Amino acid sequence: MSKAFIKESDADEEDAPEAPQGLPSGVKNYVTPDGFRRLQDELHQLRRVERPKVVETVSWAAGNGDRSENGDYIYGKKRLREIDRRVRYLIKRIESAHVVDPTQQKNRDQVFFGATVTYVDPRGDEHTVKIVGVDEANLESGLISWISPVARALLKAAKHDIVKLRGPRGEETLEVLDIRYFSSPAG
Repeated sequence: MSKAFIKESDADEEDAPEAPQGLPSGVKNYVTPDGFRRLQDELHQLRRVERPKVVETVSWAAGNGDRSENGDYIYGKKRLREIDRRVRYLIKRIESAHVVDPTQQKNRDQVFFGATVTYVDPRGDEHTVKIVGVDEANLESGLISWISPVARALLKAAKHDIVKLRGPRGEETLEVLDIRYFSSPAG
């Protein structure tokens, strides 16, 4: 088939947005030391391990002739674009990061960035969450972003305070049961 009938998608994908920033404009990119280390580790893994392997595969595939029907070449080029996009994103996030160590928090009686907070919701269910940076958030692990509605409601609260959470179900009250500061994400 002639190249005139094949859509070249390289230009379209290069113009695609990097990845959602997750931060409103003008807001600092706070991150815990563990989260910062994970960002650096991912960047290192992509640059030093994954990208060289994919480049090797693409080089080998390019030497096999017709690139228009060469699956290794086409997939490899696409994967390289994905890796490069993620690398650019990680570099920006690392450069803009403000590392905050929860163990250095002086006022341990209030909820601040890095706190592990146990609270009870209106249904009587107890929850334990750690307030972390946007790039570290993982609800399944109990890590919530400091700009999430729950974290914003909890910030600056003290033990036994009742705070108001405005959410999809309307306004709810949460009672803070415990506040701790640990260095590890698991708390």
